Amino acid sequence: MEKQRVIVYIDGFNFFYGLKSEAKWKRFYWLDFVALFEKFMKPNQELIAVKYFSARPTEPGKNQRQYALFQANKENPKFRLILGKYLSKHITCFNCGNVINTYEEKETDVRIATQIVSDAYEDNCDVAIVVSADSDLIPAVEIAKSTGHKVFVFFPPNHYSSNLAALGSSRPILMSKYKARFNQSLLPDVVHLKAEKFDLRIPAKWKAMQ
Repeated sequence: MEKQRVIVYIDGFNFFYGLKSEAKWKRFYWLDFVALFEKFMKPNQELIAVKYFSARPTEPGKNQRQYALFQANKENPKFRLILGKYLSKHITCFNCGNVINTYEEKETDVRIATQIVSDAYEDNCDVAIVVSADSDLIPAVEIAKSTGHKVFVFFPPNHYSSNLAALGSSRPILMSKYKARFNQSLLPDVVHLKAEKFDLRIPAKWKAMQ
C-alpha cells in the first residue's frame, strides 16, 4: 500500500511570532523544520515537502539571522522557501501627529493559499498540513478539501483560530503540546553548507537563548 504524500505549508510570520511571544519558545528559533514535521508523520505517511512562506526583513541583524536559518534548512531538499516582500508603511498618530515609519509584510497569505490550491488541483499530495492561525487561509482550505484532499491544521505556539480549527479534517494540532519534538529538532550549532563548502554557525543572539 502506497503511503500518503504530505506537504506542510508554514506561515513563517505566524510561526516565528508564536515563538517570539513567549520566552521559553525563543530557544527554538534555530529549528530544523523538516526534522520537526517528520516527527508528526504517521506510519502510512511520507513527508515530501515543507514549504515555508516568509519575507526578508530590512533590519540588517534580523536579515542576517533569518538568512542563516533559511540557508541551514535549505540543505535538506525537502525544504522549499517561498518569499514575499516587506513594504514601507507610514503611520500618523491621531493624537500627536507624529509619523511612525514601519514595515508591512505583503503577499505571504496569498502565496500560501495559491500553493495549497495549486498542489490540490495538480494532485501533488494526498494530505496538506497548514501551519498557521490566519483565517485568511480558510477559502484555500475549503477548496483543497473540495478536491478530496485531507487538510490538517497545526497551530504554532501561542496562536489559535476557532474558525480555521473548525475546517480541518480532524481536530487541530496545538504545537505547544509537543515541546519535546521541538527539542529534538534543533539544528546543530554548526551546519556545513555543501555547495558553498562553508560552515554556518547559529547566530550568537539565538545561541544565548538556548
